[in-house]
This record gives sequence, structure tokens and C-alpha cells, in this order.
Amino acid sequence: MSASRVVVYTGPTLSAAEVHAVLPDAEVRPPAGRGDLLADHWSPGDVAVIIDGYFRERRSVGHKEILQVITEGAHVLGAASMGALRAAELAPCGMRGIGTVYEMYASGEIDGDDEVGVLHGPAAVGYPAQTVALVNLRHGCREGAETDLVPEAAGRRIVAAAKALPFTHRGWKDLERAVGEEDHDALRTLEEMIGSGFWDLKRNDAVSALRAIRSGGTTAPGPAATEVPVTGISRTQALARRTRREHAPGRWMSDLDVLDAVRLFEDDYPGLHEEVLSALLDDLARAEGATTEAYARARLGLDDHAPLPPALTRWFTAAEVDGLTAANRNRLLMVRVWPVWQSVDWRPAALARLRADERWDEWCDLVARADAAAEEARHRLIVPPPAMCARLFLRHWRRPGTSSEVETARRGFSGPDELGHAVRRFFAYDVRRAREEAATR
Repeated sequence: MSASRVVVYTGPTLSAAEVHAVLPDAEVRPPAGRGDLLADHWSPGDVAVIIDGYFRERRSVGHKEILQVITEGAHVLGAASMGALRAAELAPCGMRGIGTVYEMYASGEIDGDDEVGVLHGPAAVGYPAQTVALVNLRHGCREGAETDLVPEAAGRRIVAAAKALPFTHRGWKDLERAVGEEDHDALRTLEEMIGSGFWDLKRNDAVSALRAIRSGGTTAPGPAATEVPVTGISRTQALARRTRREHAPGRWMSDLDVLDAVRLFEDDYPGLHEEVLSALLDDLARAEGATTEAYARARLGLDDHAPLPPALTRWFTAAEVDGLTAANRNRLLMVRVWPVWQSVDWRPAALARLRADERWDEWCDLVARADAAAEEARHRLIVPPPAMCARLFLRHWRRPGTSSEVETARRGFSGPDELGHAVRRFFAYDVRRAREEAATR
């Protein structure tokens, strides 16, 4: 199967040039860390190749995010290093492993992440390895014993000495100090043969994985994507990660933060929210071959001729209860309690409308100003728990004839808890704004 797109996470096992020598069109990324796969957009047929990943400097790439990519229809391959480890763990779920390192993990011959971990330099200079991988030492000693270049007994002592050291202290000088003088010649042979690439098992496995992709070998064995267990990766995590950017040193925002700002502070947002979700509702009804009115009536189980059950009147103002037709009432009810009955995520559609608005940059700046206000108020202003934040913020939406439940739902918040969590980021900004308004009265 040919891949639509190949993304390779590597460094220090392979350089970008080495990847492109096999796959000229591949996209090369740094070693995979937590959230990096979620930050990308995956389509069916894409291939993610995890070779290297972070062990120490950042949290490691998560099992659930790999499964999320698989559920989106992409193939995920692992080899050589962190990729081999994750592939051995997730092979039953559809991730494919390639190479000897993967087979060693899958068979139980090795089981520690320190087997492939190395200390390396920064990306700016090509991730130069500063230590040697234990799995490369194992392989080198095995190859050396078969070719009489490394005595078998010396190989066993070298591997045992390396295993006793943290992976961050497995440099060649560290190993020389850790073994007896009688093994120094064997150690120098290993350094030369691994350094030259002949016994660099990790590199050889990585190249094998790329060649497998070039030849069309991307399909993973095991269950189909629809059979992969629930990942636990929320839509919120994925959408936030994919739109995350640094707006000031150490300060980050995502498009979801901008959406929260608009929902909280723009008076005309409820109209946009209703318009966007009504359009989504129309699309869902058409997909079922029904009118919106029939679709809403069937999903809600309401009789157009019966009065609205008391438990549902709380989602409407008194004027709406008295003035709406049954069809409009049902449509509006579905819009306001969207998360209760429908799992379709409305936020991408709302964000598409907001991004096209000339005020988008202004709303992004609002988030930046809120973060600046929070930083200035740190140690001087205590941000209360979400429930209290929600109660305090609802003062902005109080007016005759409506309720906090109606106004919260009109802005797409499922309840006080979600509202309160959104308000917390903007709490200091809201307090400062209130003080400035009071000072001008």
C-alpha cells in the first residue's frame, strides 16, 4: 500500500539526510515526545514512523496518542529505539514493529527502555550521541563473538558492566573505567565497529523500516482501526495540541483558548453559536434522509402537540417557551443541550467561522492580555475554584427573563463546571476590567 504521506520522528539514530536518502519526500520531525503525534493532522493512508523518542528531557510519546493516530486511519510503524519499544507494547492494537530491536522487545529478550536510551546533544547540531545504546553493545558483542573480533567472555563482562550503569553514563570512557583492563581491546573494537555503522543495530533497523515503507510495506498486522480499543485521547486534547503556539516567552495559547475568550466576552457570540450548530444539525438530518424537524423530533422523543416537559423548560426563556413553534423549540433545544444527545464536535465549525472574522487577531490578543494580567496578579490575587469562578462570572449575563442555565447553554458550555474552568484563565483579566470600569463611573 502506498502512503499518502510519511512522517519520520528521528534523531539521533538517523539524520534528516539519511531519511531522505531512502524516502526523499518524507517529512522529518524531531524525536517524538508526549503530544507530538496529536499535534499533527492524520489522514487514512498516512504513515507515522517512530524511530527516536524522548525518555528524559520530555515525557515520552504516549500509548493512547499512538492509538488515536491509528483510529484516524494512519499506519504507525516503530523501529530501532523508542519506536521499537512502543511497537512491542502496541502490536496487538495495530502498531507495526520492524527490525531486530523490536523482535528483542517482543520476545522478552530485553524489556527496559534503558536498552535503547542514549544521551545526545541538541537538535541544532544534529543530536550527536554522547553515550552508546546498550542494545548496540549487546548486538556488537554477539557479532564480535561470531567473527572472533570480541571474545565471548569479554562481551558478557562488557554488557554486564554497561547494564549496571545508568544509560546517561554509558559513554566509551565510562565503560572503559567500568571494565577491567583485559577487556579494553574488545571495547575499542566495539567502539570502532558500532561507530562505523557495521554493528549499529539501531541505525540498521531504522533504515530497514524506511526501506519497508519504500517497498510498500506499511500495513500493520492485527486488528483493523475500527477494532482498536478506545484511546482515551479527548477531542479537546487533540484540537488544543494541533493549534498550540507560543504567544510570548513561556506563554502558550491554542485556538480553543481563543474560542473561550469569544464565548466569555463577546455579546454577539450566542447568535453565531446557534447559527453554526443549527447548520450542523441540518447536515446530520440530511445524512439520515430526514428533515431537520423530523430528525429533532425523533431524537428528542417529543410530541409536537404536547406541552414541553417541565424538566426541559429550563433551557428556554419564558418568552421562548410561549412564542416558539414546536419545530423551532425542538431545534433550539438540541442546539442548547448538544453534548447530551450528540457526540459530533461543534468547535471546529465554530472556529472556522471565527478565524474568518476580521476580529480574530483581536481575540487572540485578548487571550494574551489575560495571560499578562494573570502574571501581574500572581501572588496578589487568588483564583477561586471553578464553581466559584462560574458564579462570579455569571453576573455578566444576568438580565430579566433569562437564567444562568440558558445563558451558559447559549454559549456552548455544558454547565457551571465547564464554564468555571474556562473562566479561570481569564479571572485576573476580568477582575482588572471590572476595576477599570468602576473607576470610570
